[in-house]
Amino acid sequence: MEFFRIRRDIPFMRHAIVLNAISAVTFLLAVFFLVTRGLNLSVEFTGGTVVEVAYEQPADLAAVRHVVEGLGYAEVPVQNFGSSRDVLLRLPVVQGQTSGQQAEALFAALKAQNPTVSLSRSEFVGPQVGQELVENGLIALGLVIAGIMIYLAFRFEWKYAVSAIIANLHDVVIILGFFAFFQWEFSLAVLAATLAVLGYSVNESVVIFDRIRESFRRQRKMTPREVIDHAITSTISRTIITHGSTQVMVLSMLIFGGPTLFYFALALTIGICFGIYSSVFVAAAVAMWLGIKREDLVKSAKVEGDPDDPNAGAVV
Repeated sequence: MEFFRIRRDIPFMRHAIVLNAISAVTFLLAVFFLVTRGLNLSVEFTGGTVVEVAYEQPADLAAVRHVVEGLGYAEVPVQNFGSSRDVLLRLPVVQGQTSGQQAEALFAALKAQNPTVSLSRSEFVGPQVGQELVENGLIALGLVIAGIMIYLAFRFEWKYAVSAIIANLHDVVIILGFFAFFQWEFSLAVLAATLAVLGYSVNESVVIFDRIRESFRRQRKMTPREVIDHAITSTISRTIITHGSTQVMVLSMLIFGGPTLFYFALALTIGICFGIYSSVFVAAAVAMWLGIKREDLVKSAKVEGDPDDPNAGAVV
């Protein structure tokens, strides 16, 4: 399905150097903020107190969040757990207070706000668990990257695998750079969104690479640069439909999903925007600079019955 068709190829690769220079500067800034500011890790990573409370009626999360903020906790996750009457809270470590004291103070404040609340459980998540989550998260990220490279190397060619991974790491690092610069809370949900962006971005790269392979087969007189421009131009309508509809859904979570989904949706929003950019201007450009050619993608075969090809019937 196409909303429109562009009849003349847009010379994207003509501006590849400038656009990738911008990407390089953005990437280096993201790395700089990650090194100098670091990520504002949530309680799942740093350790803290997990408190679960239950209400007789569906809980008013806004009221619970107001109580929590009144105790001096900023941006503490407050979410339903299991049912609309159960609420889960994660409190960061506070110097000079034990986990039990934190839980007691929170429960007393919630009890004063609503006498029907009851304490279901309270437990401390230690730094050891937090370190384990960090390590498992990095392992998951590494496995995803390795799997993508193996898949693309088998489906296309190693040059495409390298270019796609460079583009995908570009997206991931920039997402992390935004969270480091603004000191937004980096939680397990944000990590999940980052991994989702990896898969989402590589999907767009695969679509463009597929069209490049198809264009190499059909457009034999085009140079690799012209083939890439033609492939990107011919997928623009599909890109707008796919990414536009996805972005509408993500923006609805960002605007109406509340604090629980806010940073998850924010990471996806940043990732989708940069994923489109990197698939077109980073992955395709890197593949071009690595020297992709028709022989990398099109296997030797006999071509017959092509009246426009002077070499018809010859082995190519």
